[in-house]
Amino acid sequence: MPTKLSVNINKVATIRNARGGNNPDVLRVAQDCERFGAQGITVHPRPDQRHIRYQDVRDLKPLLTTEFNIEGNPISEFIALVLENRPTQVTLVPDGHDQITSNHGWDTRTHLDFLTDVTARFKAAGIRVSIFVNADEAMVDYAARAGADRVELYTEPYAAAMAAITVSEGSSEGNRLRAAAIAPFIRAAQTARDLGLGLNAGHDLSLNNLAYFHQQIPWTDEVSIGHALICDALYLGLEETIKRYLACLK
Repeated sequence: MPTKLSVNINKVATIRNARGGNNPDVLRVAQDCERFGAQGITVHPRPDQRHIRYQDVRDLKPLLTTEFNIEGNPISEFIALVLENRPTQVTLVPDGHDQITSNHGWDTRTHLDFLTDVTARFKAAGIRVSIFVNADEAMVDYAARAGADRVELYTEPYAAAMAAITVSEGSSEGNRLRAAAIAPFIRAAQTARDLGLGLNAGHDLSLNNLAYFHQQIPWTDEVSIGHALICDALYLGLEETIKRYLACLK
């Protein structure tokens, strides 16, 4: 199956919230993303509701026709919201209340008991569970032990390493640096596949690095992309931007 593109619309909600009112309309943007070819919509509601609000989740659920992915830290309010709306997938992310954005994956070994309990609750409700992890084979292994259906690899280190490469793409040094940047992700992805886990990826994936990631790990089930995609849409338009991201996944 081809890798799916799930568009994270948090940044659209951030713009809306900056002025109040309903411009831009988060619901319309989500439906437009689907209409332009995205195979999923991702939201990450945080307790302070600084971008996606809990009510947005409730309003989106009956409108979406593709996969709905709700990600976040499984505090009690988040768990209740997910169980109320029953998305296709829930992605468990260990972010604190004061984090600007997610910046690390779970220590699945340390939090194994907690993750096992939460995962079981969601799976009992028929919700696919993905656990956000660093590109570390041990963390992938313990996510499997917790009962996860998938892991999502935290790809910011890959994106940062790719952005730091200044030599030409065709040069031997450029090829070596790109191979080094992707190597831990290939190992983690292979571990996931060996354990029977599905594979997602997200954080700072962009038009500059997505195609290479996909070429090296073509069995990725889904990528979740928000910030870079919305930034590109300011220049290219939303429809053209989604087309270009989809092209990276072919």
